[in-house]
Amino acid sequence: MLKKHLYKYILLVLAFSLTVILIMACAGSRTDNFASEDTLKSSLNSSYGKVDTGPLGRYNPTIDISFVRGIDEDFAKNVLPKTPGETIQDNRWLRLYRDELGINVKYAWAVRGNETSDVYTQKINVTLASGNLPDVTLVNPAQLRQLVDSGMIEDMTEYFDKYASPLTREVYNQEGTATLDSATINGKLMAIPEPYSFVEAAQYIWIRNDWLTKLNLQAPKSMDELLKVAQAFTTMDPDRNGKKDTFGVAITKDLYGGGMGIEGFFAGYHAYPNMWVEDASGNLVWGSTLLETKTALGKLAGMYKAGELDREFGVKDGSKVAEAIAAGKVGIEFGAQWSPMYPLISNFNNDHNADWTGYPLVSADSKKAMVPLKYNQTRIFAVKKGYPHPEALVKMINMHLEKNWGKTADFNRYYMPIENEGVGVWKFSPVVPTPPYKNLDAFLAIDKAREKNNPNQLKGEPKAIQTNLDAFYKGDITKWGWEKIYGRNGVFKILESYKANDQLLPDKFVGPSTNTMAEKKAVMDMMEKEVFIKIIMGAAPIDEFDKFVSDWYKIGGKEITQEVNQWYEFAK
Repeated sequence: MLKKHLYKYILLVLAFSLTVILIMACAGSRTDNFASEDTLKSSLNSSYGKVDTGPLGRYNPTIDISFVRGIDEDFAKNVLPKTPGETIQDNRWLRLYRDELGINVKYAWAVRGNETSDVYTQKINVTLASGNLPDVTLVNPAQLRQLVDSGMIEDMTEYFDKYASPLTREVYNQEGTATLDSATINGKLMAIPEPYSFVEAAQYIWIRNDWLTKLNLQAPKSMDELLKVAQAFTTMDPDRNGKKDTFGVAITKDLYGGGMGIEGFFAGYHAYPNMWVEDASGNLVWGSTLLETKTALGKLAGMYKAGELDREFGVKDGSKVAEAIAAGKVGIEFGAQWSPMYPLISNFNNDHNADWTGYPLVSADSKKAMVPLKYNQTRIFAVKKGYPHPEALVKMINMHLEKNWGKTADFNRYYMPIENEGVGVWKFSPVVPTPPYKNLDAFLAIDKAREKNNPNQLKGEPKAIQTNLDAFYKGDITKWGWEKIYGRNGVFKILESYKANDQLLPDKFVGPSTNTMAEKKAVMDMMEKEVFIKIIMGAAPIDEFDKFVSDWYKIGGKEITQEVNQWYEFAK
């Protein structure tokens, strides 16, 4: 679609020409000499691909659209090798978009690493700085703010309103308005985020049951009991090798995250760092600055001093800590439902006696532990200013959801084909929106089928998962992780109880990055982790926390808190 000022310019030229003709002819019909504006737009659009206004309507002729993308380890090492004949540039998803939508997808560049990796972040920052954007750019909230402030991207409000399918609208609102809010700036939807699932951020306590059995211990039901288990895993030689080479809890230099993050530990002391929570007056505050966080840091410092945490965790990222788990050196990990797929299965592969089981978060007192659900939107698609078909992005999102969860879904072909060992071929698509509750819904469907002893009633994703479960029960140990998640006692059973007990605590700020966040938040987050790590490792006293809070507000926290609460007041 050409810019409006171009249309007006063309119309002005035509109107001027008409005036000359009228003066010369002194008569004649106005409509005999030029097209209507709608006809003109249709004519101009035809050279770029006529738009079918339906949510899944096809362009004719085919249009081009360029993206950039990251390539994660699973895609590189698992999906590609098991889908012979398909590549990043030529695969079932790109052919589907071309054949059914008339959209020809191209990549300006691709790098090894997902959208949160350092290599992708560096590459995208160079792209943004150059101003040489592809048609669609995958960005995070801070980068989105940068693009909006520079006027480099399209306002997507009208395109989402006009082209989003009913299924897309349903999926995007399953957990409220958070997803669209994350890209709405000054009342305008400035990009299209992928749906973010709060419930997928829920953490569980993953514990080696075989170690509990060896040491004659029970699964912990309180923080005190958990601390005793961690101590025993460190001092009582649970691997029976005669060495003091194990420790209680996995922890990384990043502190937070779905894998090996310690948000679940903090929650046991009613502390919720790295997210926005309501205070007693109903205002939003950064959880990292509250006294409960100081209490939890003190407990971690005591564990570190006792050798229950890796002495070198302050310099180890997730991959390094995963190596320790794989080697059988750790007995407790706080992680999301997918932890059995990574990093826990690597331990099981090395030691089939390693029996990791998920347990619910526990509390330090009689008050229930809330389960922190950090809102961490990282997949936002921004359309370059001037790209003639912004709505093409919405159509691709419609198609991805339709072919996996819609009325014409072909889950086996487009999501997890059995003939390709159930790998996630959905990753071939540059856009990968998913329903927020899809995994929990799959578990509930499987559990219902188990109760009725009728697995034949399953279809789509639940059927594919049940196939993996059946394979495990028949001896295929490569499917171990599926049983830990979706089995009769899988962790989604715990998520059910979290919901029933009203324990889920979503991040209260789900809006776009504020101006001060975009400018200062990265540095502030770095400071937070550095101070917390020093406190835990004993390099700084616990009262250093108070100085951290003061510094946090001085270097930008005051302004950010004001901006966040202004947003919150408007969003209520």
